[in-house]
Amino acid sequence: MNLHEYQGKSILKRFGVSVPEGGLANSPQEAVEIAKQLQEKTNTDTWAVKAQVHAGGRGKGGGIKIASGLNEVKKYAEQIIGMNLVTPQTKAEGKKVRKVYIEQGIYYKGISEIQEFYLSILLNRQTCRNMIVYSPRGGMNIEAVAEETPDMIFKEEIDPIVGLKLFQCHNIAFNLGLTGDAFNAMVTFTGLLYKVYTGCDASLIEINPIVKTSDDKIYAADAKVVIDNNALFRHPEIAVMRDTDEEDPTEVEAGKEKLNYIRLNGNIGCMVNGAGLAMATMDIVKLSGASPANFLDVGGSADAGRIENGFRIILKDPNVKAIFVNIFGGIVRCDRVANGIVSAYKNLGEIKIPIIIRLQGTNSVEAKEIIEHSGLKAYFATELRDAADLIKKSL
Repeated sequence: MNLHEYQGKSILKRFGVSVPEGGLANSPQEAVEIAKQLQEKTNTDTWAVKAQVHAGGRGKGGGIKIASGLNEVKKYAEQIIGMNLVTPQTKAEGKKVRKVYIEQGIYYKGISEIQEFYLSILLNRQTCRNMIVYSPRGGMNIEAVAEETPDMIFKEEIDPIVGLKLFQCHNIAFNLGLTGDAFNAMVTFTGLLYKVYTGCDASLIEINPIVKTSDDKIYAADAKVVIDNNALFRHPEIAVMRDTDEEDPTEVEAGKEKLNYIRLNGNIGCMVNGAGLAMATMDIVKLSGASPANFLDVGGSADAGRIENGFRIILKDPNVKAIFVNIFGGIVRCDRVANGIVSAYKNLGEIKIPIIIRLQGTNSVEAKEIIEHSGLKAYFATELRDAADLIKKSL
């Protein structure tokens, strides 16, 4: 589950990680009031006005502005709230900004002494170990740093038995070029950040940039936090932070129907049972010359209602040119799936795109008879190769 910056920073702050003071505003008026409160609390005379959307590169799209007065806070909040923010990580139409985060300015005094670093914590799937990736060249162009100067990207892999060791935190601070108070602050900062990662069952924590101020303080100037969905039952206080406005509405609807659905960019709708079969199905679609429009796993206990809901979800995508139903009847019976397909055909109106069906396993013969007597225009496949040929013909 993705979190907004302000949500991620609230978690970091709870663990003792240094973050700038800030507040969430839903209107320009609220933004000004929060800026006033921060001024009294921190004696700041500059503020960051930040769009809160689930996308990186907000600064490049005009979603982050530095205000040097209350009038500018209001002006920038008016500009950002309601805008469709387009960044390298959004679709062409961008994402609508509904709220902004007002944060104390930390680029104070001798700006030439301020440094920006990059640091992220994630799982290295090849070694099955957590890993800290960091660079002394943080900021908006970290991708260019990785591509053009890979020697500026450092890594620390963490033994899962002993955890993050103090010498590794020292390595990080040293490779970032820090000394004195800033060195010690970074050592503490890294250790606390790793506690957040493990304590919240995060799958990613990315801080870009980490800022060393002119008086050698270390702050998380930004925070991207992603929580493992499978662990949310352990963190109800985080689960309630989910913002469905930032998610694909079709995926949200599918979740309510207990369907495992992920929208993709292809043209063949896929309905399967089981994640392994889903991956094989998408491979077959690709080998046929087409591209999967979705991942949709109806599960092992799919009934007619769930199958119908699956069809309704798939048909919401205007890019779908055909539907491939690939079900192996183990726990789920193929005749039950067939009844669901027929029910969808009747209740959703005539389905005008081709339907390729492969039902193997329990009651597959009965399932084929149900489809054949339904009047539904469908194409049956026994082997995956036959299904691939039918997908080609449907395009």
